[in-house]
Amino acid sequence: MSGPHGPRVGVPTAKPLDFRGSLGRFAGTMRPERARVVLLTLCGVVSVALTVTGPKILGDATDVIFEGFVGQLLGRTMPAGTTAEEAVARLRAAGDDAQADMVASMGDVVPGQGVDVDRLAQILAVVVLIYLGAFVFGWLQARLMTVAVQNTVRRLRDDVEAKLHRIPLSHVDKQARGDILSRVTNDIDNVAQTTTQTLAQLVTSVLTVVGVLAMMFWISWVLALVALVTVPLSVVLTMAIAKRSQPQFVEQWAATGRLNAHVEEMFTGHALVKVYGRQEEAAQTFARENEAVYDATRRAQFISGTIQPSMGFLANLNYVLVAVIGGLRVASGQLSIGDVQAFIQYSRQFTQPLTQVASMMNLLQSGVASAERVYTLLDAPEQDPDPVPARDLGHVRGRVEFSGVSFSYDPAEPLIEDLDLVAEPGQTVAIVGPTGAGKTTLVNLLMRFYEIDAGRITLDGVDIRELTRHGLRSRIGMVLQDTWLFRGTIEENLRYGVPDDADVSAEAFLEATRATSVDPFVRTLPDGYDTVLDDEGTALSAGEKQLLTIARAFLADPEILVLDEATSSVDTRTEVLVQQAMNALRSGRTAFVIAHRLSTIRDADVIVVMEHGGIVEQGGHDELLAAGGAYARLYASQFAAPAVEESEVVEDVTTAAP
Repeated sequence: MSGPHGPRVGVPTAKPLDFRGSLGRFAGTMRPERARVVLLTLCGVVSVALTVTGPKILGDATDVIFEGFVGQLLGRTMPAGTTAEEAVARLRAAGDDAQADMVASMGDVVPGQGVDVDRLAQILAVVVLIYLGAFVFGWLQARLMTVAVQNTVRRLRDDVEAKLHRIPLSHVDKQARGDILSRVTNDIDNVAQTTTQTLAQLVTSVLTVVGVLAMMFWISWVLALVALVTVPLSVVLTMAIAKRSQPQFVEQWAATGRLNAHVEEMFTGHALVKVYGRQEEAAQTFARENEAVYDATRRAQFISGTIQPSMGFLANLNYVLVAVIGGLRVASGQLSIGDVQAFIQYSRQFTQPLTQVASMMNLLQSGVASAERVYTLLDAPEQDPDPVPARDLGHVRGRVEFSGVSFSYDPAEPLIEDLDLVAEPGQTVAIVGPTGAGKTTLVNLLMRFYEIDAGRITLDGVDIRELTRHGLRSRIGMVLQDTWLFRGTIEENLRYGVPDDADVSAEAFLEATRATSVDPFVRTLPDGYDTVLDDEGTALSAGEKQLLTIARAFLADPEILVLDEATSSVDTRTEVLVQQAMNALRSGRTAFVIAHRLSTIRDADVIVVMEHGGIVEQGGHDELLAAGGAYARLYASQFAAPAVEESEVVEDVTTAAP
């Protein structure tokens, strides 16, 4: 919704999380890093391959130790020189078939011989090399992943920054500023943190599951099928919990945006909050929004946090099944104890990545929710592109014409309809009228902050829509009622409007600052023009900040001036000085002056009176006063009323006197 005073700000409601769509879109954002992604995937493959090979070789070491232990036991009951085959035959003859089967499954057992230390040392050396190689390739994978993610997030920040310059002012005005800031800062940071913590682990986990599963089937397909029994349960459980937690993560970041919007508003207007005694109300609102963030975060983390213990339970169940069935197969001689030991390790390695993926779902969902908020900003409607090729104005005379212009913030509430206005070169056009009449809107249309619905606006006969926005705005200097200063020195703030390719001499700089009464008060500061201001300019008074913005427009040396209540924050004495400077500046330039203080626009060439989005009167000061219309009523409300009241008071006093 919007009204005659401009668009109404509101926080958009959170829409359901499109998990797959947002995740796929982020994958597309990472496409320029595909070479690194391929390389890190190969590093992951090598690292995982080495890692999954380790348990099998360690199982061989266990077999060497166990064979030596069994060989020593057999040597106590059998004569020296007995072979393994003979030992098996003796055991079967004695009726000990189970032990005979176990000894038969051991290929290198020698009755009476202990542990083969040399072979054991060789196996352990190979294991150390394997795990060292796995570490190196894992480290390379992590490093490549960090570079790929940070490059992607940097491009995402660049895209958002560029997008903010392309979205129309109408879209920004409908959003809470704090929520936009939250998307640009908190949400992008959360995407970076989530991707860094989860993406490499996800790649490793998937590769580990595939590699471990292959080794498990190689050792024993029976035990592999037993281990896979719990996988469908894990998948179903994870998806069910994730589906419930997704909306909570969306609400968590939407609530964070609302909280940031409130904090930004209260911090910007903290002086007024104190003046009107609204500290308690602001604190209550903060507490309410903070509680909303807490509730959404608690629900999201609690629901998603149940995944890990649930997966842990299934992993333990899987471990028990493998241990029991594997033990029975060792006793029957179908597997060696080293293979069972390796398989138990594999079962842990198999369930561990599944548990890790499940435990990362809360981070992943949170990151995807933030990514969707960022992509929502990137998908915001953009202003119409500049024409190609664009017109080049060359020398600007400054004739501005509004012809049949119509505009409304909301189609249901028309504001400006079929408006005609001409400002000749060098004229000063003052625009007056009650609040909400459309004065500032008229200037916003000239600057193309908003696009007209019908009609045309021309500069020197050229439709401004045929110009680039930069080409148009570079010819216009604007001083607003709300002063804006950035963190930097006073001189840097004053030179902000000067084009990069322009060279303003020290003499011209001082001339402009003296003309606007800036130089005297700046000279009283300890560091002069090198005084560093914060982004609020708190070291200066409201009038001094306004003078700086006027001087900034002077230095820009535009062909057209727009002064929107530029003297509203200046005291009466300074206003006289500023008016003199403005008169000098307006000489030879077309100027639009929006003013409520009618004393500041008496000498304007044309005074335009607006009501309800239309022009009801225009002419000179004396002409409009003589007409006795809307301007005369406005003038009387500022000057005549106090005089009447004063005369009435004098009359009452005279009557009451003896």
